[in-house]
Amino acid sequence: QVQLVESGGGLVQPGGSLRLSCAASGLAFSVYYFGWYRQAPGKQRELVAGITSGGSTNYADSVLGRFIISRDNAKNTVYLQMNSLKPEDTAVYYCNARVSMPGYWGQGTQVTVSS
Repeated sequence: QVQLVESGGGLVQPGGSLRLSCAASGLAFSVYYFGWYRQAPGKQRELVAGITSGGSTNYADSVLGRFIISRDNAKNTVYLQMNSLKPEDTAVYYCNARVSMPGYWGQGTQVTVSS
């Protein structure tokens, strides 16, 4: 049974940082593409960052230069380092693992950026 468990969300002030983690089990971790998505209230879920099995990364324009996605195949974990956070980054962040769509989803972790 595949499980993706996100953690690391919380409340942070504008300009602050958070690191999200996605711990995966029940799958051949190293061959999967992983994506971090987010969904704000009243908005569609959007891709924030992705990382291929080979380590290539892609980012949404809105987070480029502020967020960094990485993976640790030995720990079956994907990370999203979020720096210089803005109020518009407030959302539920989801981890997705796939070889092809739709793949598997975690339950999400709330990130709130507010003073």
